[in-house]
Amino acid sequence: MKGVASDVDQSRLAWWLLGVVLAGILFVAVRPFLGALVFGLFVYYAVRPVDRRVERRVDSHGLAATATLLLVALPLVALVGYLAVRVALELGAVSTEQVRSLLQPYVDVSSLLSDPQRLLSTLREQGALRIGGAAFAVLSSVLVRLFLALAFVFFLLRDDHRLAGWFRSSVGGTRSAVYGYLSAVDRDLESVYLGNTLTALAIGILSVVVYNGFNVVAPAGLTIPFPTALALLTGVASFVPLVVGKLVYVPITAYLVWVATQGGGSLVYPAGFFVVSLLVLDLVPQTFVQPYVAGRTIHVGLTVFAYILGTTLFGWYGLFLGPLLMVLMVQFVRIVFTELIHDERITPHVTAAEGLGSSPRTGTGGTSDEG
Repeated sequence: MKGVASDVDQSRLAWWLLGVVLAGILFVAVRPFLGALVFGLFVYYAVRPVDRRVERRVDSHGLAATATLLLVALPLVALVGYLAVRVALELGAVSTEQVRSLLQPYVDVSSLLSDPQRLLSTLREQGALRIGGAAFAVLSSVLVRLFLALAFVFFLLRDDHRLAGWFRSSVGGTRSAVYGYLSAVDRDLESVYLGNTLTALAIGILSVVVYNGFNVVAPAGLTIPFPTALALLTGVASFVPLVVGKLVYVPITAYLVWVATQGGGSLVYPAGFFVVSLLVLDLVPQTFVQPYVAGRTIHVGLTVFAYILGTTLFGWYGLFLGPLLMVLMVQFVRIVFTELIHDERITPHVTAAEGLGSSPRTGTGGTSDEG
């Protein structure tokens, strides 16, 4: 019997080693696309409430996921792309005539346009084709990652209920600690991602109106440079609690004050811009928008550190990965950590920092339970 038990232990150890190897291979394969997958997870939580509402009307997971992707997720990505194009146009706004005048001393632009072969030869000599090839490679990489992220969103929306059902039946039931932990993480991620997305969109749209509106009535020389680009940055800055739009409209105010003082003008316009920005882009969103769209279960200070450290350590996708890691750690401390250090049985109940995060689900039912 001892030999049989030893063989069983060795067999299980071999299977565990195989699982570790496969997990390592999967990580290496997924690592270059981690940003796309994290972004897809963010979009999933941002649009999941819409998918649930559509699903109740059409009674089809696949149709609801398709409708949500086409009517919500894709327009959201298109809006971000449009704003990015506007930013590029504002930052590099140069007319065709200006380009022609800049190039004319070096090449005969008119003759090159009439002779495509000569144009191609000149571009090759100047290394423009190499630059264009690099730009094409970057664009292709972005499109591949965007497609991967949207595909990830679609399959999560369509099959999250199956994944949740498999987990409840095969890994941990609704009364298990692992289910309670992951359900609490799920609720917090929806609260953080969805709330911050709606807040950022609201502040971004308001910023476009405020910045461009002030440019319409601005005195000579006191216009805001690149208003749409700065409005987009204001929306992105609002992802960080407490910061909201201060990171952008305060430097703009300082710039307007400097220009006004240099020209001997009045400070009424910069002061008016600051007051309107403070009210419309800061106080109103924090007072009336965030309490309704963003959960207050996660400590604001932790959220600030999650966004700042996430972007510092991981780059652009740290904006989405930082909150994910924060939520995983917070719920681990609330549900698991105390029992581990006291060598007690781990339960699905919160035993520490009860007011810090969402409560676990310990039963079935409710659409939020899926996913």
